[in-house]
Amino acid sequence: MFEEFTGKFYYLLHPRPTVVVGTLCPNRRANFMPASWNTPVSEEPPTVAIAIDSYAYTRECLDFHGEATLNILELGDAQLVYDLGSVSGREVDKVSRFRLELVESSTIAPPGLARSIAILESRVIGKYPIGETYLYVLEVTSARVRKGVADRFGFLFTEGVNIPLHASGRYFYGVDPRKLVLKKGLT
Repeated sequence: MFEEFTGKFYYLLHPRPTVVVGTLCPNRRANFMPASWNTPVSEEPPTVAIAIDSYAYTRECLDFHGEATLNILELGDAQLVYDLGSVSGREVDKVSRFRLELVESSTIAPPGLARSIAILESRVIGKYPIGETYLYVLEVTSARVRKGVADRFGFLFTEGVNIPLHASGRYFYGVDPRKLVLKKGLT
């Protein structure tokens, strides 16, 4: 009936939506790192949690400034998402290297990515060491979405909108709108 899973346990929790965390760092530059270990935590206050490796430069940046943008890109940007996670902002100015166009945030200092289809602006309200990571709890101060990509229930996958869902390594999936299960009567 069941057998022991021999892969990493968290692969069974993938694919997962991937956000690109935008921070301001001690070197005064903006930095961007993909994070697929993210989840909503509460509606009131509106909060999200992200797990960041304790050695990641983004951890230093979050500790330095305490604010972040969570940028959701389209599936077509999966290579950029992967590339942003393949180099460290300690050594590389990712904005210059990847020619990132930035947009000003409305409630916090770190910028967002102009190519995003949605941006959550947030402030750190909690930090918890767990194993090799820190779990950051972020209060969402603003949620913005590109016109026409979402309704009040979320992204319009049936209209061709798609986001990168991280499988493992350099593999990403998208949502196949032909396979969505829709229930009648939901409004």
